This record gives sequence, structure tokens and C-alpha cells, in this order.
Amino acid sequence: MKKNRLLNYEWDAIAGILAAVVGIVLHFLHVIDEQIILPIVLTLMALLFINFMRHTRNNDHTAEQVEHIQKIVTTINSSLAVPDILLIGPRQLRTANEQFARNMCGEATLFNVCLSMYRTQPLFDALLRPLIENPLVTGVQFVLDAGQQGTWQAQILPKIANSIAASKVKEPRWCSLQKNLSFILADTQSQGTAEALLSFWGEPFMSQSTDRNVPRYIFHIQAHSELLTQLIELDRSCQINNSEA
Repeated sequence: MKKNRLLNYEWDAIAGILAAVVGIVLHFLHVIDEQIILPIVLTLMALLFINFMRHTRNNDHTAEQVEHIQKIVTTINSSLAVPDILLIGPRQLRTANEQFARNMCGEATLFNVCLSMYRTQPLFDALLRPLIENPLVTGVQFVLDAGQQGTWQAQILPKIANSIAASKVKEPRWCSLQKNLSFILADTQSQGTAEALLSFWGEPFMSQSTDRNVPRYIFHIQAHSELLTQLIELDRSCQINNSEA
């Protein structure tokens, strides 16, 4: 270990400095005159110049290696496919919902969501209020199964009425929804296109109890996913069927 450390020292530079110091001391002691000092100074300058050239060459070699590594990393990144869907587990659910709500803009659609998730004030404040009160969200449209009308009137609507952005929330579109999936769909500020949070009713994706249903896993549908088109079409079909009924 010590041997390697000694080898790393710049011995040529050290030798030149020592020679210069010895020469200056001897000159002050009047042991040697200027004619001897001058070659020592020139030799020291040459040694320093050689040392500088060696470090410059090493720096150029290092820069070439860094550039080569950057090209390799860029090639690897370009070859990686961006996932269409991201699975979000229980530990990230709250954070993912909050981030999605903050990033939303324009019209938001909540399709077949389980209203029992928002019954308690803390869950309403954490999951639904940020979405409604996002200043960039211009409207909130619930698409709900007719069987949830009682929960809407008794539990959810009074909480929405106390929100500063209650006027954004439109009258729900009541449908007969037999699907076991639900999603929140909206444009995003970062992408400028629609994205969605998709969840499924029932185990293992949702924890069911007599009090309320709480998602365990949700899926973040990215803007380039083909599944997004299917979700938009599902909402449109429900709207058409509801208008014809």
C-alpha cells in the first residue's frame, strides 16, 4: 500500500523543486553565482513543462474514455423500451395519487370509482380534494353505477359542497356498469396528453371490507399506451348508451 503511494508521487517535479531550493540557498550563501543558478532554473522549467505535457496527455485520454462511456450509455438508453403501464404497489399508492392529481389539467373523468373510498374526511382530503381543487383542472365528471346514488348523496356530495372548487364537479353520469374496472382519466401537464390511473374491483387488486373498498394495486397507463384508447372508448360507449336509454 505504501509502495503504491510512493510510486504515485511526482518525483520529477519534487526533484526540480528541491534543486531550485538548494540552488537559491547556495546563492544566498554566496557559494554559487548567477551563472550556475540560470541552468538550474531552466532545468526546473523544462521538468515542469514535461510534467504538464504528461498530465495533459492523461487528461485527454480520460476525456476520450468518458466520451466513449457516454456514447455507450446513450446507446443503451435508446434501446430500452419505455413501458406502457406502470404497476404501483401499496406503499406508493398515496404518493402516486397525489402526483397524478397535481399533474392533471383540463377535464378529468372518474369512471366507475368506488365512492366508499372517499367516505371518511381524511381519505376524501387525501385522494379527491387535491384533484378537484387543482387550479388547472377545469371540470370533473364522475361516471358511476346507479347503485352508488345513495352513497353519492349522503357521503360524497356534502364533502364536495364544502370544497372551494365545488362548481367544477358536474352531475354524475349514472349508468349500469357491470365492469370490474375503474379509472381516472385526464390530460397531464408534463406530457400534454391523456394518462390514466387504472384499478380493478375485487381481490387481489382491491381490499374489500364491509366498511369500504381500498385499492391495493393500481396501474399508471402512460400516454403512448394503446390501452388508453380503449379506456376512452369505454367511457364514450357508456355515454352513448346512457343517452339512448
